[in-house]
Amino acid sequence: MPRSRMKRRRNGKTATLDTKHDKFQLYQESVQNPSFEVKFMRQVYRRTRGTEPLRLREDFCGSAVLSCEWTRQVRTGTAIGLDLDRPTLDYAMHTNVAALGEDAGRVRLLRQNVLDASGRDRPDIVAAYNFSWFIFKKREELLKYFRRVHRTLASDGIFMLDIYGGPDAQIIQEETTAHDGFDYVWDQARYNPLTGETLCHIHFDFPDGTRMKNAFTYDWRLWSIPETADILAEAGFEGLEVYWEGTDRKSGEGNGVFRPSTKGDDSSCWIAYLRANK
Repeated sequence: MPRSRMKRRRNGKTATLDTKHDKFQLYQESVQNPSFEVKFMRQVYRRTRGTEPLRLREDFCGSAVLSCEWTRQVRTGTAIGLDLDRPTLDYAMHTNVAALGEDAGRVRLLRQNVLDASGRDRPDIVAAYNFSWFIFKKREELLKYFRRVHRTLASDGIFMLDIYGGPDAQIIQEETTAHDGFDYVWDQARYNPLTGETLCHIHFDFPDGTRMKNAFTYDWRLWSIPETADILAEAGFEGLEVYWEGTDRKSGEGNGVFRPSTKGDDSSCWIAYLRANK
């Protein structure tokens, strides 16, 4: 995740766990801002459908912080998280879901491939964030996933994704962002311009000079917005809207405000949200 993303999405909170030995907590502290994203999704849904969404499915849910925040903000809402990694789901249950107390029952986590997602629950929103859907490198694979989302959404459901790109996304480089008690390092280790494939790592550096190397590794393909829009349309989605991040006049970097747009700027690195209607 590029540096501008980190400035937008960090929680701004001091870790309450032994973060030096907890890669999931470090990730949550430095990358995710579930409060913002739940508010944003709810706002988008209300503007699009005119009602309040109640059911969320979080694909590639990881430690399920988005699902848990959903139940905090949507008092009668429910959330389902899908992920393939059992240790990560166990962590999610024992920490983030357990912290919900009596509301924990409104979050259900499943060890399941997103390509096999069930249509029984008919979520109002399916969210695929943190660029997790970049795991699909072939067009036919991504189309299969988008079709599954389309089939399993409620009749008035929406699909929310995030996406990033720009020239800086194709450069082999490391970017470091300071946090309380540690540094977050985004390492773009490899990029193939012929296929769009990229290999990235997250490292965490500590004041004592030690590094948690390759805490997370991502073997992805960088998809462009036009490519993604075409595949979403083929999968049956309609009304695609791009939410483009504004620019801070003083710093020249992203300001964390996302508005519908039909024209982006020539940023060296950009981040956007996509909303597609069933």
